[in-house]
Amino acid sequence: MTATVATSKTAGTQINLAQWTEGMKRSLLRQMLAVVSRPGILSFAGGLPAPELFPSEAYAEASRAVLTDGAHSLQYGPPFEPLKAHIRELMALRGVEVSEAEIFITTGAQQGLNVATRLLLDANGQVMLEKLVYTGIQQVVAPYQPQLLTVSSDLEYGIDVNGVAEHLVAGAEPAFLYVIPEAHNPLGVSLSLERQQRLLELARLYRMPILEDDPYGLLQYDDSAVTPLRALDDEWVIYVGSFSKILAPALRLGWMIVPEPLRSHLTVAKEALDLETSGFIQRSVAALLDTGHFPTHLAQLRRAYRARRDAMLTALSQHFPATARWTRPSGGMFIWVELPRQVDTMALLWRAVEEINVAYIPGTAFAIEGDRTAKHCLRLNFSNASEEAITRGIAALGALLRTVC
Repeated sequence: MTATVATSKTAGTQINLAQWTEGMKRSLLRQMLAVVSRPGILSFAGGLPAPELFPSEAYAEASRAVLTDGAHSLQYGPPFEPLKAHIRELMALRGVEVSEAEIFITTGAQQGLNVATRLLLDANGQVMLEKLVYTGIQQVVAPYQPQLLTVSSDLEYGIDVNGVAEHLVAGAEPAFLYVIPEAHNPLGVSLSLERQQRLLELARLYRMPILEDDPYGLLQYDDSAVTPLRALDDEWVIYVGSFSKILAPALRLGWMIVPEPLRSHLTVAKEALDLETSGFIQRSVAALLDTGHFPTHLAQLRRAYRARRDAMLTALSQHFPATARWTRPSGGMFIWVELPRQVDTMALLWRAVEEINVAYIPGTAFAIEGDRTAKHCLRLNFSNASEEAITRGIAALGALLRTVC
């Protein structure tokens, strides 16, 4: 079957689109970001790292060194093994012991999610997701028109493992369960060790792969760091990591760690997408990491983001209405806020933008389509604003919220 027809105004021809595109639309999150990123708006909306903390000069020097070394850096080539060695060291920081052979380079973490989905999900199959989930995974699975099995999340301990078990006991056979165990996007919560262990027990018992997305795992600010699921299981966990939040998003460089039986299939699936991840970017990042300055850079990120998180938490306690509650993330970039249920944060966003020049993302943007449980919630980003701006913006937003709470 085909979908509605796309018409070319210039040639007068008609092109039949695939059926799944009937419901295709840009994520609500991306649509809103285009609006709330206007000049003059103090935005707590995007999931943006701080550009002033990008290692721009060091990366420029590393790139020049790679180009000076020869034109081979611009040629087709296999994954760059020295980069894999650096990733192995990064994984060790997360408590995961792997070899270079287990590491698979991707063009950003989003491609990792895409490739894993291509390998595991059949058309009209089942996928298990939290009711409030990173919008990128929703876009990745959409072409397969899957049945979405949803579970709730606790703002202190993470995904409702009992909800996962109920689906499985009832006979569900999801292609995978998608989770962000550390510094969840959008909730900011980290999964307790007890829930991690229970999830893995269910994965083994019901033969359910877990797709672990870990973009914020190295951005930890307290002593309560969560060990990745991959550190606890190397058979049922597919791990996805990224340089976007610890170096720079525009590099579009990430990696996967997958169970051995999937590796040859993974290569074929990725080649169908882009043949290979940019060899020049791989070599440049490896050269940057060769300098040995990354630990200092990571420490700087942690100090800056910890201070910004603390500034936002303090401002929330001082200025938000007493009826609000929020998460206290141990890492990452986000704080999730719940307001009284009568508040519609989507409608309120436009007042915030027009009246006080402050933006956030309404909770509805992260909800599985049709789910209205988050219409009174919002997500705040603390990584991309100064402490002074955070204090000022949260005070203004709090004053606005007190008029409706």
